Amino acid sequence: MARNPRTPSPTSSHAASLEAALEHSTVPAVSRAAAILRLLARAPEASGIQAIARELGIVPSTVLHILRTLVAEELVSVDPATKLYSLGPGVLLLARAWLGANRFASVVQPVLDAISRERAVTAMGVQVDGVDHMVVVAIARSEGMIQLHTQIGSRFPATISATGRCLAAFGGHDAEELRRRFRKLRWDNAPSLTEWEAQVAEARSRGYAIDRGNYIAGVTIVAAPVFGPERIMTHSLVVVGISGQMSDQALAQIGRELRDKAAQLSRDLGSG
Repeated sequence: MARNPRTPSPTSSHAASLEAALEHSTVPAVSRAAAILRLLARAPEASGIQAIARELGIVPSTVLHILRTLVAEELVSVDPATKLYSLGPGVLLLARAWLGANRFASVVQPVLDAISRERAVTAMGVQVDGVDHMVVVAIARSEGMIQLHTQIGSRFPATISATGRCLAAFGGHDAEELRRRFRKLRWDNAPSLTEWEAQVAEARSRGYAIDRGNYIAGVTIVAAPVFGPERIMTHSLVVVGISGQMSDQALAQIGRELRDKAAQLSRDLGSG
């Protein structure tokens, strides 16, 4: 969207995330390697061993051993002159293979293209990973002068924004767990828990959710749930636009359109 998914201040949040992952991991080395890959993916430029170790709270020698393995597997590249590390071409090969095998991404793209063209908005297909994260897997941008930008592969907390309200409404998750996660979310203009739960109920009633500048100030986001074979919400259709350019009437039309197209996608994906 206007910025990449919210990335809190590096050192404390990345180290805390890794610590939490290690608590539940049976293979800590794999968790550390994944954390390094995610850090390199977020970094605006190549990083050195000391910087990586500092941000993740890992001993530098451990970082070096993991990086050497990742370089050997072509998941990370190293500049021999500067000794700085960045993502390697192996990551791209894995991403391409995943996208090629992801049926939702291929089926949803024509839908997103049509919505973006007709509504002059950014349209996205999002995959939901339980109550932890949602990931952008398909995207279409309008050709207008103002564009809201995100990228395929961008990750967000699963319970944030309009998709988060849909997940709370249709995901079948424990209400107290959702409240706990809600309290940890970071918004530009956070709704109260009471307001958020009312919006979740409204999403359940009408089949789509709207975030009016809560997540990102000045940006309105509309989402509708897509269900998998077990009638579990697995994805969402999302429209992102400038709030000042989206009237209440237009929002209602977009919401109904997303709801209907999401229902068709659910049928196409075999939700029954």
